[in-house]
Amino acid sequence: MASRDEIVAFLDEYLNVPAYPDKSSNGLQVEGKEEVERVAFAVDTTLRTIERAVKGKADMLVVHHGMIWGGLNYITGIHYKRLKALIENGLNLYVAHLPLDAHTEVGNNVGLLHLLDLEPKGPFGEYKGLSIGFYGEFEEPQPIEKVAQIMAEKLDTTVRTYEFGEREIKTVGAVSGAGAFALEEAYRKGIDLLITGEFSHADYLTAIDLPQSVLVAGHYKTETPGVKALMEVVKTKLGVNVFFIDEPTGL
Repeated sequence: MASRDEIVAFLDEYLNVPAYPDKSSNGLQVEGKEEVERVAFAVDTTLRTIERAVKGKADMLVVHHGMIWGGLNYITGIHYKRLKALIENGLNLYVAHLPLDAHTEVGNNVGLLHLLDLEPKGPFGEYKGLSIGFYGEFEEPQPIEKVAQIMAEKLDTTVRTYEFGEREIKTVGAVSGAGAFALEEAYRKGIDLLITGEFSHADYLTAIDLPQSVLVAGHYKTETPGVKALMEVVKTKLGVNVFFIDEPTGL
């Protein structure tokens, strides 16, 4: 068992939460029980995720995507339902968005490189003046089909490749979720393959014109590695029981 304040202080410091300009309100978004025995981890804050955390007897829910994105104007509709479920059950809600993407040990983007047995060689994916992704390099170039197969198997997901640039991949840049903003940076820096979570019509047109090869593995799936890695750190460092709530969207 640990206190809520002890867990929050640890996460704030470990993830360096204050350092990231982020429309997500990172840190403790909703205050619940003071004493915490079980902590649930999930990618998203949804009513179903909250209900599963309560059913699993969690005292705290740690997520990548929280409830507040630039502020709440009204506590109605789905915001009311989620907040009501949290408060009535005394469930703390802790959010780590960009701080978890960018973390050098348990971050989503480091985690994506690790799936390919790559270590980060440097920062990548600049967002509001800070890099939230990383790039790595194979010892020998790998066919894009092989990289795609590994990612599909290890993330248990369907991947799509857009082979507009290199097909023999030496350097890989990882920016999870909606990371296509890094397309032009990848091209400028000679990154052979950008791995990200989602890809829009406009992103497609940018990639083909650069040209830049891209691997898209799903917003949800690309943001599970960091959540799971952070869960193990909390379990080890703070001695609380933990469990992961898997609610894939297929997107």
